[in-house]
Amino acid sequence: MTVEEGRVDCCIVGCGPAGAILGLILARAGIDVAVLEKHEDFFRDYRGDSIHPPTLGVLEELGLIDRYLELPIQRELAIKIVTNEGVLPLADFANPKAKYPWVTFVGQKDFLGLLTEEAKRYPNFRLLMPAEAVDLLTNGTTVRGIRYQTQDGFHDLTATLTVAADGRRSRMRTQAGLVVKDVGAPIDLIWFRMSRVPTDPDTTFVRLVPGYVFAAGHRTTYWQIGYVVPKGTYQKLRVHDIGALRTILRHALPFLGSRVDELESWDSVNFLEVQVNRLTKWHRPGFLCIGDAAHASSPVAGFGVNMAVHDAVAAANAVAGPLRRGRVTERDLARVKRRRQLPTFLTQAVQRLVQRDIVEVPDLLDPQQLAALPTTLDFDTEVDLPLPAATRVFRRLLGHVTTYGLRSEHVRV
Repeated sequence: MTVEEGRVDCCIVGCGPAGAILGLILARAGIDVAVLEKHEDFFRDYRGDSIHPPTLGVLEELGLIDRYLELPIQRELAIKIVTNEGVLPLADFANPKAKYPWVTFVGQKDFLGLLTEEAKRYPNFRLLMPAEAVDLLTNGTTVRGIRYQTQDGFHDLTATLTVAADGRRSRMRTQAGLVVKDVGAPIDLIWFRMSRVPTDPDTTFVRLVPGYVFAAGHRTTYWQIGYVVPKGTYQKLRVHDIGALRTILRHALPFLGSRVDELESWDSVNFLEVQVNRLTKWHRPGFLCIGDAAHASSPVAGFGVNMAVHDAVAAANAVAGPLRRGRVTERDLARVKRRRQLPTFLTQAVQRLVQRDIVEVPDLLDPQQLAALPTTLDFDTEVDLPLPAATRVFRRLLGHVTTYGLRSEHVRV
């Protein structure tokens, strides 16, 4: 039967990386699958876009690696911290034993477009957008599908399995009554764009000085900049006009010069309330959560997309066979959490260590604090500075974990 008839084997809510990968793998395995996305397109300027080597391995297994590498991506052999004294290598991915010795950065529009265009080659795959899931259909304690809304009204879609891949504020997770354990996140993130010029540094980097942390992503024609701040800082800055943020930028990233004036108002800025949490149970009968719906991560080191992709691969491996047989048990669904809970726990633990090193200064706009920052940055001199223990541990772990993963999943169906 087809989605037009209101019945599929698997209904996936959310077409981010987790939902798109799961939909593609299940479609390849002959499963009748529908993926619902509430937005009308995939343009998400301020979403995770770092793709690590283990995820590149998944793309290779799906036959997509060559097409992926043709996308407008940035390859980075290392992630560097730019201090007042020079450049401190954070992690080196150029491992001669690694098949893909770099981290890549790609826009989600291009990444999700690649995955869904491949999935559409299979007649048993349907992508519905814009289509917003509004309610779960249940029979007793078992989830039997969803009710969703499109421009022409409400529709019911029944399914053997419903998967929530609808992000850290998952509506489906809430309706399923699954309990979230808050791990704690002392930081938030402020996102914005700055144009690039030929004389700018030609690399992605982290700008780190006490009280000020910026992640500057090289995006060919522009910078995607994330300002990492302690909880509550964004609200304090918003008391001032946008000139307050421009002042901080002018001192912390002096190479931007007059380009800081491109931030004309707070409307040019996006705010991300960082959450680090995980479900105590990822499923109930007929229902499963994966990706951020199961465990929201800090943006530290860009693990989010990669965790979501490997959740999706593990889920596909666990449920494809049962879906073919027409019955998915709770035991089948529990296998997904058992497989993915250790890398989730370890990733969040490492991120929490790093977050503790972000120190709040009494006044981010203190003239003396800002005047102490150098008027130029040295991107050529490597330095080795004494760092807090947590950061030293993170540096050692990051290169290995990013290159090989804490538990890399492989497509088995």
